[in-house]
Amino acid sequence: MLSNRLVTALGPAIWGTTYYVTTEYLPADRPLLAGLLRALPAGVLLVLITRRLPQGDWWWRSLILGALNIGAFLPLLFLAAYRLPGGVAATVGAVQPLIVAGLAAALLGQRMTLRVALAAVAGVAGVSLLVLRANAALDWLGVAAALGGAAVMAAGVVLSKRWPSPAPLLASTGWQLVWGGLLLVPVTLLVEGLPDTITARNWAGYAYLGLIGAALSYSLWFRGIKLLKATEVTFLGLLSPVVATLVGWLALGQDLTVLQVLGAVVVLASLVVAQKQGGKTDADHRVRGGGSRRESSGDRSAPARA
Repeated sequence: MLSNRLVTALGPAIWGTTYYVTTEYLPADRPLLAGLLRALPAGVLLVLITRRLPQGDWWWRSLILGALNIGAFLPLLFLAAYRLPGGVAATVGAVQPLIVAGLAAALLGQRMTLRVALAAVAGVAGVSLLVLRANAALDWLGVAAALGGAAVMAAGVVLSKRWPSPAPLLASTGWQLVWGGLLLVPVTLLVEGLPDTITARNWAGYAYLGLIGAALSYSLWFRGIKLLKATEVTFLGLLSPVVATLVGWLALGQDLTVLQVLGAVVVLASLVVAQKQGGKTDADHRVRGGGSRRESSGDRSAPARA
């Protein structure tokens, strides 16, 4: 349903504000600390609210998903951001829908159509128009990190679909954020350490990233994975650079060129095309994965895995 797509799209749209909050509210040169404080406190809060712990296979499944979606993805994302111009990193990361389509065909039996493939290529082209600059330089370690980030996030999306959580949405979201945050603790301490001081403005930024940029946005994202096809969900992630560009124009006074507007139109068009694949959503089919079977659920608010 359209409503499920719109609700899911709020997650990537929120992520598009991360650049503004990071540059305007957080300490400089502390991206891993931002990831850690974004994930771990929000995850602990959700677990305390729901008072549900993983059971059975979900101890290791939630660990793997948390590592992919949070613990591995964020360091790779920040490494790419440090080694590459932002436009290059975003353009390389935009290949994620293609990776998801391939993994979904292999693990979920979801057929990769020509429409999806063309929409994915158009999405990469649109993001490049939106954020890529002519003087952008390539660093192959940065490119590898950006590709790795896209791959682990794609694997997280597909495995999240394959392993539907038996617990409520907020609980399963909390598990992933906790695991991912715990994995970030040693990386952050070894690479960055802790800042000497954290101001009230910094804490406000961390609070936004944790409560809105993690607890809320990831809950919406994982809900979408439960109800929509994996490829439909991943294309919605292309909204992040569109929102980031719009926020930069409105809040930071950055220039907005004709090519950027064209790029945004191409991204939105590819997103719409990807949502019109026809047929039923994954939630309308029985999905066998890891020994569990999920019955057709339509738009029921069955607990989403995260």
